Parts: sequence; C-alpha cells; structure tokens
Amino acid sequence: MQRFILGRKLGMTQTFNSEGKVLPVTVIGAWPCFVEKICTIKEHGYSAILVKFTKKLGADQEKKGQRKGDDFFYREFRLPTPEAEKYKAGEKIDVSGFAEGETVKIAGTSKGKGFQGVVKRWGFKGSASTHGHKHDERAPGSIGSSFPEKVFKGLRMAGKMGNKRITAKGLRIVKIDAKNNLLAVKGAVPGVKNGLLEVRSEN
Repeated sequence: MQRFILGRKLGMTQTFNSEGKVLPVTVIGAWPCFVEKICTIKEHGYSAILVKFTKKLGADQEKKGQRKGDDFFYREFRLPTPEAEKYKAGEKIDVSGFAEGETVKIAGTSKGKGFQGVVKRWGFKGSASTHGHKHDERAPGSIGSSFPEKVFKGLRMAGKMGNKRITAKGLRIVKIDAKNNLLAVKGAVPGVKNGLLEVRSEN
C-alpha cells in the first residue's frame, strides 16, 4: 500500500550511521495531515485522496512578516481505486506510516533564481576573452541559420531559471521522530527552507 504525507523542509544537517560514517540528511517537519476528500472514478473521473496539511506558524516566523495563524495546503495523491477506498474522510496521516530504511520520492518547488543567461542556466562555456571579443564572453552565440528564419522552440537561451516542480527519487529515510513529527532523509530535497514537500513511498 502506498504511503504519503505533506511536510515542510526544515533544513539540512548531518548524522552518523552504525559504521561511524557521516551522512548528510534533510530534516522534514511532517506534521499530521487529514483526509479531506476521496475522489472516485464514478464521481470525479479519477481515483485520488485529497489531503489537508495544517501547520500553525511560530512567533519567529510571524516576526519575519509571514502570514499569521494557520497555514493550509491541499494536495491530491493519485491512488488505485482499491487503495483509495480504504481511506475515510477525516482520517489522520502521520509519520508512523513510514519505516526507517525505506526509500521515498519527494516533490517540491525548486528555488527561483530569476532571469539568467545561458552560462548559468545551461552551462555554456562562453566565448574567448581575446581575438576580437570585447563584451560578449557570456553571449549565447549564433541561434540558427538564415533559413527558415525563425527561432525553433526548445532552443537553449536565456530565461527564467528555477521555480519548477522537481521530484527527487530514491531517497532513504534515515531517522523517524514520531514524537516531534520529523523525518530525516539522506541527501538533499527540492525547495527552499519552510517550503512545502510531498513525500510518497516508492513501493
């Protein structure tokens, strides 16, 4: 049975495994979620679970100008019909459904880096700094021939970078703190600090 939960990215730290090796981990605050609605193929045309995530902002976050009170987020998790029917509206979902050592995939919105050139956005080498090149070391160069006299779609050019939905797969759960609703997964996950994350089992 697939397991899932919503949480916030709290930050990265490090821990040690049984062999004494350092493991970089990301700590996720996965507070209890509640089933808001069950979508069925008969009524909605697809099978899914609508989950509500609530986390009251602390005083330190309120001082930074963030919205006061509770933060509400809703996300749908697609499930096969037999699994979706096992849930009931109002049912609580917490970190106890996961196990240490299992692998999960985590989706989030990557950091927005604004409008960037081709060197930073696509890793272009750039032009030489000598032999007639004056101010175009980071220019993209030619973008096509004289025919058909248009820019093809998908051409690697300057533009907005980041701020996209990214899914990291194969992340192993290193530690579960059910008392404090925390998940520690090995490696980095998408998004900024306090960003919303979707954690789903890979089974």
